[in-house]
Amino acid sequence: MSSSDIFIGETIGTAVLILLGGGVCAAVTLKASKARGAGWLAIAFGWGFAVLTAVYTSAPLSGAHLNPAVTLALAIKDHDYGTLPVYWGGQLLGAMIGATLVWVAYMGQFRAHVTDREIVGGPGAQDTVKAVEAEEAAAGPVLGIFSTGPEIRNAVQNLLTEIIGTIVLVLAILTQGLNNEGNGLGPVGALITALVVVAIGLSLGGPTGYAINPARDLGPRIVHALLPLPNKGGSDWSYAWVPVVGPLIGGAIAAGIYNVAFA
Repeated sequence: MSSSDIFIGETIGTAVLILLGGGVCAAVTLKASKARGAGWLAIAFGWGFAVLTAVYTSAPLSGAHLNPAVTLALAIKDHDYGTLPVYWGGQLLGAMIGATLVWVAYMGQFRAHVTDREIVGGPGAQDTVKAVEAEEAAAGPVLGIFSTGPEIRNAVQNLLTEIIGTIVLVLAILTQGLNNEGNGLGPVGALITALVVVAIGLSLGGPTGYAINPARDLGPRIVHALLPLPNKGGSDWSYAWVPVVGPLIGGAIAAGIYNVAFA
């Protein structure tokens, strides 16, 4: 496949992934959304179906990596690093496009949410903010729609959680989900991977929100920082390295395990 096919496929596929995955987070979170309060099950299955849709959409063009950790693992497995920048560039751009489309689709709900005094605080709200750790206070009321964040802020634990979750994801892809060319997910592999993402969300998503994908977290976090929303709060850049570094380490470890145990 050509570099242009890879870039276009990864851009479109990752945009679909974030549109539907971020969309379920918006649906569950935002004021005036019909799905508000639907809970963690809705989020876990929503992300699983987002993966399924994105893979089927982009696989004919790029093999549907949709995740820099997956691309890195496949590069290590095959000792071929030439297309890494093309895949990663398309994935980051697609993630930013998908996050922007979530904002467009829920524009009225975002506006209602960030102007609601019960949500962003009225008089005396500063006293509440002062009682919260500075890093946690930096995360605004809609940041969780765009990117992940820890329930307990401990860099070592948070990093390990992301590494473990990504190892599970990438090992499942490498052992079950590759197409005949070995460069991406086949039709059955897409379904398996979607179910694995649901399983990771239900079992390992509680501590950090299971980014398990650097582009999925970094692209939407950049969009959150750029959006013209009042009272949106900070983008929590002090934590942003964890969902980027953790999945990349996890992907590399998974590739190493595969090469030793399965290849």
